[in-house]
Amino acid sequence: MRFKGKVALVTAAAGAGIGHAIAQLLGEEGAKLVICDVHQRRIQETVTAFEARGIRAIGVLCDVSQADQVAAMKEQAMQAYGRIDYLVNNAGREIIAPIAQYKEEDWDMVLGICLKGAFLCTRAVLPIMMEQQGGAIVNISSAACYMGSPGEAAYCAAKAGVNALTRVTAAEGAPHVRANAIAPGYVPNSFLNRIYPQEALDHMAGMSVLKRGARPQEMAQIAAFLLSDAASFVTGTVTNGTAGMMWTG
Repeated sequence: MRFKGKVALVTAAAGAGIGHAIAQLLGEEGAKLVICDVHQRRIQETVTAFEARGIRAIGVLCDVSQADQVAAMKEQAMQAYGRIDYLVNNAGREIIAPIAQYKEEDWDMVLGICLKGAFLCTRAVLPIMMEQQGGAIVNISSAACYMGSPGEAAYCAAKAGVNALTRVTAAEGAPHVRANAIAPGYVPNSFLNRIYPQEALDHMAGMSVLKRGARPQEMAQIAAFLLSDAASFVTGTVTNGTAGMMWTG
């Protein structure tokens, strides 16, 4: 029960994936949850499932790229719990296209959700944590931040920006608030299955020395460590969850 009595806000936590796995693990270890997502039905299903497991949770419909919605989410969290101890910026979006054909509106959408969203949520929550004199933030980056993957200009740029935002947040939040990022490698999910052919997915799995993709629960374990007191001297870092991914593979 590392997180008993604490409050954790996790974006894109409904449905399946890294955000859901992180929220579930934090809840199982005592945290009270704010489940943020853009899908109302999945939010309710997630909250209901968590409550059935004895996890206290509220759901908030929020597009993290919209400042007014983020501000409203913060207010709902504070009204429900009176504090916010942990923030996990997990919301992301990817659109694949060569630079020469990349639409400006698609660039804005990817940067808006992946990078601006992390900024807006951090901006909303950091003053609360500073006033509490305690808190921790985990940003979900990506191995894409290290790679020049064709067709992923916006996503790669956004995730590199998330790393920089993490370091600035750590510097400004010290000594009371820690901020770290996780850069997952290939984590199989239904979204990737829709945008990549199977041979591309097999290639990504083969780039890991373990020759497989990660389970969302494995990324959740990294996040839980970084949020916990066990990582009290860890801030401003990017932890690679890539299982030795070969960048030139």
